[in-house]
Amino acid sequence: MKKRILSALFLISALLLSSCAQAPTITEAGSNTQSIQPNASYDALPVSELFSDRDFATDYDAAQCVGIDLLETGSVTISQEGCYLISGILADGAITVDAAKDSKIQLILNGVSITSSTGAPIYIRQADKVFITLAEGSENRLANDGSFEAIDENNIDSVIFSKEDLTLNGAGSLTVISPAGHGIVSKDDLRITGGSYTVNATGHGIAGKDAVSIAAGTFTIESDKDGIQAENDEDTALGNIYICGGSFQITASGDGISAGAAMQIDGGEYTVLCGGGSEYGEDHTDDMFGGGMGFGGHGGRPGGMGWGGSSTETEDDSAVSAKGLKSAGPMTVNGGSFTIDSADDAVHSNHNLTVTGGSFTIATGDDGFHADEALVIEDGTISISESYEGLEGLSISVNGGSITLKASDDGLNAAGGNDESGFGGMGGRPGGMGGFGGDSFGASSDSFIAISGGKLFVDADGDGIDSNGDLTFSGGYTLVEGPTNGGNGPLDYGGNGSISGGTILISGSSGMAQSLTATGTQGILAFTVGTCPAGTQILVFDSDGNTVLTVQPEKTFGCVIVSTPEIRKGQTYTVTLGDQSAEFEA
Repeated sequence: MKKRILSALFLISALLLSSCAQAPTITEAGSNTQSIQPNASYDALPVSELFSDRDFATDYDAAQCVGIDLLETGSVTISQEGCYLISGILADGAITVDAAKDSKIQLILNGVSITSSTGAPIYIRQADKVFITLAEGSENRLANDGSFEAIDENNIDSVIFSKEDLTLNGAGSLTVISPAGHGIVSKDDLRITGGSYTVNATGHGIAGKDAVSIAAGTFTIESDKDGIQAENDEDTALGNIYICGGSFQITASGDGISAGAAMQIDGGEYTVLCGGGSEYGEDHTDDMFGGGMGFGGHGGRPGGMGWGGSSTETEDDSAVSAKGLKSAGPMTVNGGSFTIDSADDAVHSNHNLTVTGGSFTIATGDDGFHADEALVIEDGTISISESYEGLEGLSISVNGGSITLKASDDGLNAAGGNDESGFGGMGGRPGGMGGFGGDSFGASSDSFIAISGGKLFVDADGDGIDSNGDLTFSGGYTLVEGPTNGGNGPLDYGGNGSISGGTILISGSSGMAQSLTATGTQGILAFTVGTCPAGTQILVFDSDGNTVLTVQPEKTFGCVIVSTPEIRKGQTYTVTLGDQSAEFEA
């Protein structure tokens, strides 16, 4: 069997010589396999408990409300439970809620304009819960005039400042201007179920200490910090964000939406610009000759250019985070439409990140999707036009969806989390052009990439798909156009690489190429071809002359790896490259 395969391989090498820049060699795949364990699961946010019926209630009987007509100057203090219908102007003043701890109070804003020169136009000092309702069709404006001065033990630093649970709802509009602090802040839970909001703040736009939950609304937020934030420094289990609807236009110097704990998004439309956008991302420069970002820990690659060093890329703790969506805990995206242009990661979790739906249009100066632990994509449409690395996690599972990505480094990288971008621990590879090699150092049992479904299109200048551990294909459609430089390969894994199903069309430079083991009856064709120009058509035919697959790489390539369910082990196939062809056995 081996003699027959080698004869066919040498035959096609000779025939392809005239159509490629230098003589190709063809090497069959390796023979290692290893099972892949599923990702750890976690409980979703308790969505049914996040909103009460009253959070959505906006009807009121004016006759049953206490009417307040604001004067030009002065302040109003509300100390009794009830419904208050408010209109008029305060040129320099405030509304303060200071009631019994069990009081529920509704403030209906019906054409209100309040400016405070030294504090919060609306200050909720004590109550059980306060509802701010924007009367239908009303236009309301709240502004701080440039400074916040202490009036009690609380650090009042926003235009709406609440020490208690706060709900915003209604069918009117509210403009919030905060040139010296945050826009809207609750030091407890903040819920929004309706209304139109324009927030301009030098601090965070909208923030809740324990949670921010949004069911509906239209939001235009400009912030010198985070657009929407939830964070509790005293309890890391709090600081959750849940959004199931609404329209968001967020421009932030910091993160677009940031959760100190978990984040779950079930719907909504989002346009997010962070840190000025992808053009302001960190300059990722590899010091390829001893040190710098390096390949770490094993003293360079034998037979190659002698890369060494032991350092890894780490985030500058003093740098401002400018991520699109960010959570310190697990993040789940079940739906929504996202257009994100961010200097830092577009979608980032310091825990698990799961995508089960939604559409994403992303340009980022760093990673498209990053998880410190498991990154799982079940469904959705993802388009990443610009990134340093497209998908990064300790492990990556692609089970469905449609993903198209462009990366200046690795397309997919199963690495060590913490934005280390996978450098370190991969060890050295023998150099030379003589076929497919393998990493002999640094395989991680915690890291893997498993592709079982969906459509994946990768254009990478670094490794196309890079796993510190195993790499497995069991389904789906994967097309990789990998690097044109010899220091990277279209596939790179530190453990075992295998295919048992699905379709793969892989091309790229051959200097560091690795192939895969076919673990079932499906066969694989893997060969190096010297240097072929972009646009060279590759065709595979079965013994009956039927076209099995066609691929036409748009980049220069030196190796090709193809496998489909139609390619069977032991069968003979004709491979055509440009105007030359030959028969050989899979």
